[in-house]
Amino acid sequence: MANQMTEMLKGSLEGIVLAILAEQSAYGYEITARLRDQGFADIAEGTVYALLVRIEQKGLVDVEKVPSEKGPPRKVYSINTQGREQLAEFWRTWSFLAERIDRLRHTDSNTNESGA
Repeated sequence: MANQMTEMLKGSLEGIVLAILAEQSAYGYEITARLRDQGFADIAEGTVYALLVRIEQKGLVDVEKVPSEKGPPRKVYSINTQGREQLAEFWRTWSFLAERIDRLRHTDSNTNESGA
């Protein structure tokens, strides 16, 4: 199951991170911590940082460098208008897929119950 979860997350992690940023701006470690709090315990920090670079390059977030008490300034990510549009599209797509997958699951369980 872990491998299947990893593959499914690859396609949805961008939307999940944008949803987190829609609630509140955050820096990379905070995003990773919030993901873990939501039950995504196996997500590596490196995966999150690579994703943040990609969504920054796509123009979905604004980045502000904030001084840190220790070390270099932190990059704080905020979702912008383009990111909110992308997130809305993610949720539309998610709803479409979830509806159909749920329908298939119920069709399959009804077929199994009838002995077909």
